[in-house]
Amino acid sequence: MFYTSTRDKSLRVTSSEAITKGISDEGGLFVPCEIPALGLSDIEAMIPMSYRERAKKILSLYLTDFTPEEIDYCVDGAYAEGKFDSEKVAPLVNLKGEANILELFRGPTCAFKDMALQLLPYLLTTASKRAAPDKETVILVATSGDTGKAALEGFKDVPHTRILVFYPVEGVSAMQKRQMQTQEGANVGVCAIKGNFDDAQTGVKKIFTDKAVAAKLAENGMIFSSANSINWGRLVPQVVYYCSAYCDMVEQGRIALGDQINVVVPTGNFGNILAAYYAKQMGIPIKTLICASNSNNVLTDFLTTGTYDRNRKFYTTTSPSMDILISSNLERLLFHLSVNDDAEIREYMDSLSKTGKYTVSDDIFEAIRADFKAGFATEEEDAAAIKVSFDLGYLPDTHTAVAIEVYKKLADGTPTVIAATASPYKFPKAVLAAILGEAPQIDEFDMSDELSKVTGTKIPAPLAGLRDRQVRFDSVSEISEMEQRVYDMLGI
Repeated sequence: MFYTSTRDKSLRVTSSEAITKGISDEGGLFVPCEIPALGLSDIEAMIPMSYRERAKKILSLYLTDFTPEEIDYCVDGAYAEGKFDSEKVAPLVNLKGEANILELFRGPTCAFKDMALQLLPYLLTTASKRAAPDKETVILVATSGDTGKAALEGFKDVPHTRILVFYPVEGVSAMQKRQMQTQEGANVGVCAIKGNFDDAQTGVKKIFTDKAVAAKLAENGMIFSSANSINWGRLVPQVVYYCSAYCDMVEQGRIALGDQINVVVPTGNFGNILAAYYAKQMGIPIKTLICASNSNNVLTDFLTTGTYDRNRKFYTTTSPSMDILISSNLERLLFHLSVNDDAEIREYMDSLSKTGKYTVSDDIFEAIRADFKAGFATEEEDAAAIKVSFDLGYLPDTHTAVAIEVYKKLADGTPTVIAATASPYKFPKAVLAAILGEAPQIDEFDMSDELSKVTGTKIPAPLAGLRDRQVRFDSVSEISEMEQRVYDMLGI
């Protein structure tokens, strides 16, 4: 299995090289040259497997330069007993006879990013020994909230790595901010920026592709890599849980083997739903991929019109991980649907950079319409969905509630899996306000206690007592200073 770049299809690199580099030199994203196939017999064989066994099966199809022993080491380490508070790792629960909720937040930071970011450090350290020996890997991350903490937790004190995280100072919840500010580990660095997530992501990409910055790191025995979903090593673990969810649907008797399902994913950067697209292309019987957005509905508009236009008002919402107007992983989908036309992709990305918009070809748009539907939820609809779901016996977070609301708007009778992306306790103020009609005027950390009291649910252990932990990182930077902040945090 080889990988190429969305902006230079002449490239051929191994999975180790793709994971170690994170992003191609010309700014493109690495994608598999071919997508491996799963037949119904393969799916049937995975049904009785544990999550770890299913992960090893799927990863072995994509990471063909990893030995079986290396894949065992990576998967067993990432999903070891005790790291996730469910034996199933990603359990599937039913919402009162309606959709099925795929709980992806049972890891150490209570967000779906743990599913990949507990595995990525193992993949990266294994890959870099082969692709970049004797180099210290610098993980550079832009986050809209959850990726930052999950990456920091995954990479803390991992030998021969450093991890630096940038987040929008006013664009994350108080719980998310405190998680990052109090991060332990000798190899970690965190900095807020005066801007939104798109500013942070654009700044990180610029630093990544700056040859002068790369040269300075090289002088100090360092190379960049990424823990964002632009890194294939972040994306491929996410393919696993959609394959696993289908197996669980069959195992639980909700469908028969071969029956189709729909998948609803709340997403801003498009990576989480792109993983479901790869699962479908492999052969998982997925009928429709439903993209759920909040008020920053740039993806809804694109998937229903064929025009991507980020020239619009930016909203700071109660579902901040979707407060994004530049969806990086969409580039991978367009490359596949263009039949690997890198010139066409360069044209789209150049137009996005210069004008903030582009319109895809008729062929690509028709292909999108064949696989995708899209919808969005307003802040009011999001809150109402939390209340209705709670009354049905399930307490979702603000992002999952967006997906539940969009599911209700677009349901077509097909058995459906909804990706639940975070614990409601990461957003206690918004969830409590949705249930009570308004949030009490108390400290946001006290709201966790109140939410537990009102709902009869338990505060997850990783979030309990977070308020009392020591703040280590409280610096705030201008966007223009991000490069210098990188040097400062690395001490070079």
